[in-house]
Amino acid sequence: MTDRRPRIYFPHPLAARARFTLGGDAHRHLAHVLRLKPGDGLTLFDGRGGEYPATIESVNRGDTIVHTDRHVDVDNESNLPLHLAQGISRGERTDYAIQKAVELGVTSIVPLLTRRGVVRLASDRAQRRLDHWKAVAVHACQQCGRNRVPDLHPIVTLEEWLGAARGDALNLLMDPVDGTGLGAFDYSGGPVTLLVGPEGGLESSEIEASLAVGFRRFTLGPRTLRTETAAAAGVTAIQLAWGDLDSGA
Repeated sequence: MTDRRPRIYFPHPLAARARFTLGGDAHRHLAHVLRLKPGDGLTLFDGRGGEYPATIESVNRGDTIVHTDRHVDVDNESNLPLHLAQGISRGERTDYAIQKAVELGVTSIVPLLTRRGVVRLASDRAQRRLDHWKAVAVHACQQCGRNRVPDLHPIVTLEEWLGAARGDALNLLMDPVDGTGLGAFDYSGGPVTLLVGPEGGLESSEIEASLAVGFRRFTLGPRTLRTETAAAAGVTAIQLAWGDLDSGA
């Protein structure tokens, strides 16, 4: 039977059989959206692993007081260290890509500024956007049952990121034109990095720069996918091949 209690991320260390105060979005969600009352149950997690069943003690004007039970060692993390480098796009495309990547078990996400990306962010706006994406990742964890929030790295240019690309990873570049399927890659373990361009795709010079540092072209077939679809489909395929998604076969 599925546990229907709401799951809430608490951004500070939790402890068993202790009292905690939930404010801000967590309080508003519990008190005004779900309309929970004293005595109702929920689950808290702090991102360090595991979770805590808890009970609401009081619902006040500005906060909700809860009392935790024991620590429960629940681990829904993928066995595959999978890192997504996502070209930033306008609108909600990047939100969707991050949300689905988190649900599908990625370990970390790097938002990338690329030449065809139509988004140009000043430093203050970039921080606001990053804070927003962190909230998207947290909400995805609350929904899907993960107790560790994936690392969301600062926004960087593709050139900067390629300069620090991991040499120990299988580095894959989504390319619907010249890529090959996952079966062509000899994977024997270790981290995997997936690079997905923005809505306009990567320029040829960016593709060449990626190949020069060890990236290999990867495709899911002949159709050109939207950037947010490419991220979700690419992560899904990699998790099916080498991670913890079960095809039932």
